[in-house]
This record gives sequence, C-alpha cells and structure tokens, in this order.
Amino acid sequence: MKTAIAILNWNGRNLLEEFLPSVVEHSTEADIYVIDNASTDSSLEFISSNYPNIKIIQLDDNYGYAIGYNKGIQKILALDSSIEIFCLLNSDVKVSQNWLAPILNLFQTDSSIAAIQPKILDYKNPSKFEYAGAGGGFIDNYGFPFCRGRVFWTLEEDKGQFNDTTQVFWASGACMFIRTKDFLEQQGFDEGFFAHMEEIDLCWRLNNAGRKIYYCGESTVYHLGGGTLKNNSARKTYLNFRNSLWMLVKNLPAWKAFPFVFLRLSLDGITGIVFLFYEGFPHFWAVIDSHFGFYKRLFHYMNLRKPGISGYSDKKLIPFQYFIQKRKFYKDLK
Repeated sequence: MKTAIAILNWNGRNLLEEFLPSVVEHSTEADIYVIDNASTDSSLEFISSNYPNIKIIQLDDNYGYAIGYNKGIQKILALDSSIEIFCLLNSDVKVSQNWLAPILNLFQTDSSIAAIQPKILDYKNPSKFEYAGAGGGFIDNYGFPFCRGRVFWTLEEDKGQFNDTTQVFWASGACMFIRTKDFLEQQGFDEGFFAHMEEIDLCWRLNNAGRKIYYCGESTVYHLGGGTLKNNSARKTYLNFRNSLWMLVKNLPAWKAFPFVFLRLSLDGITGIVFLFYEGFPHFWAVIDSHFGFYKRLFHYMNLRKPGISGYSDKKLIPFQYFIQKRKFYKDLK
C-alpha cells in the first residue's frame, strides 16, 4: 500500500533535529513529507541540508493543525495521487523499529478500517503512556474523551496491558494513520477547530459513516507532547472544551444533541471549579470563555449536522468517576 508520512511543522527546527532521525531510519516503506506552516526559523534549511529526500510542502501562513493538514494533504496528492495511506505524525514523535508493518498489515486485513493509531508512550518517561492517545481513545456518554492508559491527568505504566489490537472510538492526531479515500470523503478535519479535538471529530464522522477506527498495540511510538501548546496551557483547555461542544452538536442524533449539550454546559461549569483548584484561575476562565466561543458559531455547526450511529463508549460520566469516585485507571471505570 502506497504510504506517505506527513509531518506538520511550524518553527520546529529543534524538534525536527531530535525526532526526524528515527522517522527516516525506521520508515523506509513510506515517503516522508514535511508540511510547513510558514515557519520563520531555519526549519526548511535544516531539512534541505540534512534530508534532501524529504519533500517539503510550503504553506503561506500558520494555519494550525486542521487547515494545515487539509491544505498540505491536497498539495501532496497533487504531486502523487497514488497514495493510499497517510500517517499524520506530530513533529515531536520518535518512532520505533518495525512500527509501520503491523499497521499497514492491519489495514490490509479489513477494508472497513479507516484509521489506526499505534501505542503512544511518553518520550520522557517511556515506561508510561502518553497523554495524547495512549492505548486508544473513547468518549463517555456525555462526550468527555479519555483513553485506555490515560484518564484525565493519570497516566498508567505500560505493563503490556494494552498490547492488543482492538477497535476504539478515536485515534490520536499525534500519530494517526488514515486511508486517503476516507480522509477525502469526510473533507478532512473541521477547519473551525484550529487545533485540538479535530481528530476525535473526524473519527466520530467516520464512525457515523460506518467505518472503523483501530488501535494496534504491536506498533509503538514515543510522544514528547506539548510541542506547540503545553499540556498545562490554558489556551489548550479553551480549545478542548469549545471544540468538544461543537463536536456534540455536529455528530449526535438530534434527540440527544441538545439535552446533552445543556448537561455538558452545566458539567463544564463544575469542571471549571475543579480546574480552579487543580490548575489555577487561567484554566477556570478558559472553561468559561470556551462557552462564549461555542455560542459564537453554534448555528454554523447546527447547519453542518450529519449525525448517524453515535457509537460512543458506554462508560458513564468520566469526570464524576475520576474526581469524585477516585477511579483513576481505565480498568476501574464503570
């Protein structure tokens, strides 16, 4: 299967210096592209001088994750329309030997699989799962995302408990493999999101279209995390909460969407108070401000509604289980 690895970059020379060597060494089965969001540092000069075989796709502005990938993939396909699988790989990910083969083999076993993610471990602490994706993603019955191996701020130690291959609800945007035809049929990422939650929204749309998302524990990568927005960034909190609400409006059946959104708005307020004590006032305000951002484009997202099979996890109200009942690990969730 013709495969291309697409790495989105913005002023990330230091990350490219650290992480590109593993990608080049262990990805001989794929072509490698760097999509550059109008960097002003020496990223492109570094690539050209040290990795002349890597193809550079230059964009004219910093479009963020969603638009950057949408535009970049279109430009890559204009150069090579035979690409069947894209790996959307963050610039702060170290890959391991033989990371591609298990995933490409899995695609070949089932044509209904649209997207796959590998096991994602913490680059700084490789014995633990990493925040963005971990052992495969789900959302609870009120739309709060969580992962096997990561529930809110608790990261599990990797003891082989998620070495399986299994269907999940969403694949991490830190390292997402996706069939080209599925990406194009869904018109890529929602460009209004800018960054964060866009991969969950895309996977939800794929689920609604009857396609499958998988986790492949035979493939492992190591994610630094926080390469563009730190994990404790209030901006990240704002984007996550705002985009999550838009995602519910877009993808849930009508009879669920608006009662769920009303409940989520209330629950977010409670979560904001929890954040005030855990993370400080900027994160509390980010949750409140995200609701104003949500209302600004509510009617736009109502018009985009194409709900289908909801398909989310049957896990109940993860924030309550985590913060009140102190269930910190995936295996303990009810």
